[in-house]
Amino acid sequence: MPQPIPLKDHEKEKHLVNRRLLACAAMVFSLCAVLVGRLYVLQVLQHAQQTAVSENNRVHVLPIAPERGLIYDRNGVVLADNKPSFDLTMTRERAGGDSAKVLDTLTQVLGLTEDDRKQFDKDLRRGRKPFEPVTLMVGLSEEQIALVAVNQFRLPGLDVEPQFIREYPLAEHFAHSVGYVGRINEKEAKTLDSTEYRGTQSIGKTGIERFYESQLHGHVGYEEVETNAQGRVMRVLNHKAPTPGQDIVLTLDAHLQVAAEKALGDRRGSVVVLDPANGDVLAMVSNPSFDPNLFVKGISFKQYAALRDSIDRPLFNRVLRGLYAPGSTVKPEVAIAGLDSGVITPGSRVFDPGYYELPNYHHKYRNWNRSGDGWVDMYTAIMRSNDTYFYDLAHKLGIDRLHDYMAEFGLGQKVSLDMFEEASGLMPSPEWKRATRRQAWFPGETLILGIGQGYMQVTPLQLAQATSLLASKGVWHRPHLAMTVGGDTPIDPHPMPDIVLHDKHAWDQVNQGMQMVMHDPRGIARAAAAGAQYRIAGKSGTAQVVAIKQGERYNRNKTLERHRDNALFVGFAPAEHPSVVVAVMIENGEAGGRVAGPVVREVMDAYLLDEQGHLKPEYAGGAPTRGVPHT
Repeated sequence: MPQPIPLKDHEKEKHLVNRRLLACAAMVFSLCAVLVGRLYVLQVLQHAQQTAVSENNRVHVLPIAPERGLIYDRNGVVLADNKPSFDLTMTRERAGGDSAKVLDTLTQVLGLTEDDRKQFDKDLRRGRKPFEPVTLMVGLSEEQIALVAVNQFRLPGLDVEPQFIREYPLAEHFAHSVGYVGRINEKEAKTLDSTEYRGTQSIGKTGIERFYESQLHGHVGYEEVETNAQGRVMRVLNHKAPTPGQDIVLTLDAHLQVAAEKALGDRRGSVVVLDPANGDVLAMVSNPSFDPNLFVKGISFKQYAALRDSIDRPLFNRVLRGLYAPGSTVKPEVAIAGLDSGVITPGSRVFDPGYYELPNYHHKYRNWNRSGDGWVDMYTAIMRSNDTYFYDLAHKLGIDRLHDYMAEFGLGQKVSLDMFEEASGLMPSPEWKRATRRQAWFPGETLILGIGQGYMQVTPLQLAQATSLLASKGVWHRPHLAMTVGGDTPIDPHPMPDIVLHDKHAWDQVNQGMQMVMHDPRGIARAAAAGAQYRIAGKSGTAQVVAIKQGERYNRNKTLERHRDNALFVGFAPAEHPSVVVAVMIENGEAGGRVAGPVVREVMDAYLLDEQGHLKPEYAGGAPTRGVPHT
């Protein structure tokens, strides 16, 4: 039997549709309520916050690097300048999302190396803020600028920006004193003020450039700019100019520096020239030197390896970092110690048979003159650089008094005011030997110390300063390179106490002995003073580089060139009223009086004589008018 066909229930379907419509309406209403609520929160409750976010997407703060301060010598000669340069920068947010591809294209367009490509990645990984450009290359050539311009459509995010970079017009002449700037590395970036150094690519690495970095750098400026969606600058909203770095005037004299270099020639060594009245460093030569301009843009691996691996060590600052036995150049200071402590008088005599023996010991400590000088007083001992006399004097003083007096002259400690690279040197003592060698101090070591050998190590700057104290009769002025910084005179925050002697006549007595070195017919450096228009007080030194066995004689023909004795000479002039102090050290030069002495004389002539070879009026008699004490 067929089934009945059910009839369609229109009423039921109507109710179902109505329920569904109501559900949809409720859902739409709820969504609209949520949307309206969210709009209310964003536009009313969070209005200030969202406005700031919007502005940050539209407005960016771009740093403006300050111009670095200039460096001059005492006569206004520019030693460190700024020159315009075109640098290649990249803003990663404008590179279309594929900065690596852009850099690959750049490497191909400019024909760069794989090392250059890796360096680009390293530069981009450094911390920076959005839309802040990163410098990839410094000092583009005209050809490179043209290639970038022609291929600009393939290099989104890359721009050629004009900037100033450091230039050293006199190049290697002041590399070790002025120093140089170089690219900021990752380690330095972590310690620098991220705000002050935004937009700055270089920082002082050595010398004055590093010591006065904060003053030379200046303060960063900024621009608030409005950008479009592609990061292009549409307009400048606000501008704050950067504060340029302060200019620095150094105590160095470019003319005297060149004269000192000429006197030293191509020999390895150093020359330090000081004004004893105020501590001004008038010349500071470390030879060989190098061109600091190589480091400004970023030195190549090959160029750096050549400098680093050179046997002559051109990067090594011998004036501040070199440690040498001072040899007989410290005998005047030892004589001051003997006179002041009452151990000797100027007339105290010692018989020299060519050697010295400690009581109850048979070891012979040889004089350089093996035949001996006979009876020797203090004046003759300084004039002849008699080792036997100073062996005896050192023994009578003892190591403790000898150490303390030498320390008063700055030996074995940093003496400069603004040369952070300076080494401390070493003035040994029994306490030092016990702490470092775990050994007792022996009497023979005191004797060796009395002639500037043994454990004693000093820098050429310390040797010059000790000589300056002899010239100034114990008045301390720290050696310094900066005469003014931003127009102001630097002040020594920790001045050294002057050397006060019980008998002030000791200064003149030692001075007389040093004059005899130069002007007495028996003086060992009389040849260096021949024909001088002024009196010189000097002292030579010849210091061993390698030890010689007891009883053996020094034979230069059997000694490697770099194992031969170092030649040293110190002096000041005019001897009656000193205006200039000169200290010379020549590595493996062998004879201080014969080799280093003429260098000292030539430098003094360059300072004290005029262009016609006549003594300048200010040094022609009486106290000099130059050399106002440094505040």
